[in-house]
Amino acid sequence: MQPEPSTSIVYFDGVCNLCNGTVQWVIKHDKNKRFKFAALQSKAGEELQQQYGGTLPDSIILNHENKLFVKSDAVLKIVSLAGGWVALLAVFYIVPRFLRNKIYDFIARKRYTWYGKRISCMVPTPELQSRFLQ
Repeated sequence: MQPEPSTSIVYFDGVCNLCNGTVQWVIKHDKNKRFKFAALQSKAGEELQQQYGGTLPDSIILNHENKLFVKSDAVLKIVSLAGGWVALLAVFYIVPRFLRNKIYDFIARKRYTWYGKRISCMVPTPELQSRFLQ
């Protein structure tokens, strides 16, 4: 599934409370509604994983203009695209990627322990339905 060139799709772990909270945060700060979302457990998420041979992280992935961003790069690109004051968080690009990703990987490993896990993926409200891919 190829997104439209101007579309940014956030793929996330649909059963992870931290990931779901992150999606809610992005929705709140995405004033231009530039992001669409897909749980990695959805058909769209499974297709993405198959396309890349299952080598992608299982937490947050960003497809922006058909370019994939993973781990800390995904998080920083999302905040930079969200606009407003949150875009200032992109200053963390100055931290070397290997350090950012070590922190990211540590949090990703602990996310279920610290934040818990849902039984099933979140169901978007009717107002947000059009922003979620199936």
